[in-house]
Amino acid sequence: MVKVHSRCDLACDHCYVYRHADQSWRGRPVTMPDEIFRLTAGRIAEHAAVHGLSRVHVVLHGGEPLLAGRERLRGFARELRGALRGVSGLDLRMQTNGLRLDDEFCAMLADEGIVTGISLDGDRISNDLHRIRADGSGSYDDVVRAVRRLGAPAHRRAFGGLLCTVDVENDPVAVYRALVELDPPGIDFLLPHATWDRPPPRPRGETDYADWLIAVHERWRADGKPVRIRMFESITRLAKGGLSLTEALGLGSSDLLVVETDGAIEQADWLKTVAHGAPETGFHVARDRFDEAADHPGIRAQRQGLGGLSAHCRACPVVEVCGGGLYGHRFRTPASTTAGAFDNPSVYCADLLKLIQYVERADDTVPSHGLCRTHFDELAGGHGSAAAVGELAQAQSSLRRVLLAAAHRAAPHPSAAWESIFALSPAALDAVLADPYLRVWALEVCEGADPDPGRPAEIALAAAVRTGERLSLTVPPREGGIQLPGLGRLLVNSGAHELTVSAEDGGITVEGRPLTALPDTLVWEPLRFLEADGVRVALEDTDPYRTCYQSAVLPRLTAAEFHSWQEAFGSAWQIILAEYPRYADGLAAGLRVVTPLGAPAVSETSRHAFGAVGIVLPPSADELALLLIHEFQHVKLGALQDMYDLVDVERGLHRVAWRADLRPPDAVLQGVYAHLAVADVWRIRARRTAPGSAPGSAPGSASGSGPGSGTDDAARWASYWRDAVLSALDTVADAGAATGVGERLLAGMRATAQALDRPAQ
Repeated sequence: MVKVHSRCDLACDHCYVYRHADQSWRGRPVTMPDEIFRLTAGRIAEHAAVHGLSRVHVVLHGGEPLLAGRERLRGFARELRGALRGVSGLDLRMQTNGLRLDDEFCAMLADEGIVTGISLDGDRISNDLHRIRADGSGSYDDVVRAVRRLGAPAHRRAFGGLLCTVDVENDPVAVYRALVELDPPGIDFLLPHATWDRPPPRPRGETDYADWLIAVHERWRADGKPVRIRMFESITRLAKGGLSLTEALGLGSSDLLVVETDGAIEQADWLKTVAHGAPETGFHVARDRFDEAADHPGIRAQRQGLGGLSAHCRACPVVEVCGGGLYGHRFRTPASTTAGAFDNPSVYCADLLKLIQYVERADDTVPSHGLCRTHFDELAGGHGSAAAVGELAQAQSSLRRVLLAAAHRAAPHPSAAWESIFALSPAALDAVLADPYLRVWALEVCEGADPDPGRPAEIALAAAVRTGERLSLTVPPREGGIQLPGLGRLLVNSGAHELTVSAEDGGITVEGRPLTALPDTLVWEPLRFLEADGVRVALEDTDPYRTCYQSAVLPRLTAAEFHSWQEAFGSAWQIILAEYPRYADGLAAGLRVVTPLGAPAVSETSRHAFGAVGIVLPPSADELALLLIHEFQHVKLGALQDMYDLVDVERGLHRVAWRADLRPPDAVLQGVYAHLAVADVWRIRARRTAPGSAPGSAPGSASGSGPGSGTDDAARWASYWRDAVLSALDTVADAGAATGVGERLLAGMRATAQALDRPAQ
């Protein structure tokens, strides 16, 4: 943290720099001199070189850093970047009150890559309670204008998020909503700096701060977590064995040094709440290396992990998540010369315990998904609107979220790639969870197989690309390739052990080169899409986890083969819209991927790949239309089986018309649901098929028998499959296999099947 300016244009009454015990700011230069900044940049580069750091994190701070001026800050950024060139990457950030942010300032921040956080305490009443000017006037209007400027499309890449100091007298939900309405990329809630000597106000009880934050978490979770909240995400990550996003939580060693405007190297700012001079180390950038400062007793004390905590903390069930809280919050004036000033739990101990246990319980609870009666009945009848299928997709997303967390816990080796997945924005994580084959991979990891160490990096990068976020990771090629889910595959012919792949503003670079300028040893094969009347479905022939079908998948299609698929799909979709419209909306809402299979298969689905179907390209668009409808029936029912116990799977094995082998009740149900649609399709097709035509063997059925091929018309096929469905429904009912909700599903299917002898509408 580099203090580029030591004064401020606000007079916030909760400020730890000006309103607490340490008043050293009074004797420091107002602005950091250029020579001191050059020395600081040199020390940072020196430290990065000695330790082989791939990236350093620098925060420009104050006081109020904007008071240093736009061009001076630009110069500081370039000085620092120049010192680190060829040594280390730079993550450059700034925290500001935002009052002086105009369009020119925002443009400079974006141009120089200074990711900037703005301090705002919520709605007008909440913010202006403390964040005031010297004359007592509020800052809310000016700060909100600054937030909107920095969040505008031209500057948004420089917007780091909002920082809010908690005041339990404010309405937590009102504060949360005011912050979320500004569409920040993230929010950080800060507990007011306090010690046991100067405890925080508690108007209602010892867990006021936990109660306030829990109210925010409940609203945030109910809203679908529309924005990242660093405190909550840190608790979740730590509980899963990951790393914290904040020094206020976790047992990770402190890695923060502060350089003041006069070049003094100090400990973290929050020690200013303890005593005058408490952050001092006696070191200076002009004469001392950072390694020497890091060996200061005060800094070493913060790097002891569990061993540096009080006995009370070491015995706590959440100590690995809490980490004793912020070091400064443990301070109490020693009662004797042998007592340690920081050998105490946090002054927020009760709050942290309650909050962490609440968040862990909330994370362990799979979000409750249940279909409304209308949507369940739509699906039970064999169809389902876009809204009904959308509810199935939401439930599958939640299931994949749980499996992703379980895979993280089961993975034998933690990695930066795994951490990057859980650091993604909500929108990017949603992109991850929408991948139909994510569950296939996650289950392999959970079951003890980890054949693909590069997959977490591929997942994180693909999500970042699709949401315009920036991320750079090293990825080991798999069998000569790197596959980014939903985007495509990079063929690697160089024998490289690993490659650096980056997501930058919606694009991809490999070893710093865009996809349009790759060397001959690298070939990018983009994912291709089948499109028709606004429907866009991926033709997936690159994903290594598409091999979840019993039949073999085809390798990458040629351009001509893809063209054949596109023509067939376009025609099939027109047939679905014109002749089978009751299936069209559900297909459009839920079908995401078609994977080409090889003969002798016809079509398949995988229970673990909601939204995907595997199909051998048939000779006619009519057949493709039926196969799409048939296989998506399996997709829908599989999702229902994930949500509900529909049958008792132990109730015997049963014979059905479409299989030669005996089937358990849940498999019977799958066949019934799919062949109900097959019967419906043939019923509708009978309207345009002249008697005596030759529809061939029963489409949509990989095995089994039916009316004689080549002699029976569509009406006979419709009757055959209707009777087969009703017979199978009787079998399940006679076995007493259906649960209560299963009975409702069976009743819906039976009503549709019995209606199939009526003229098509």
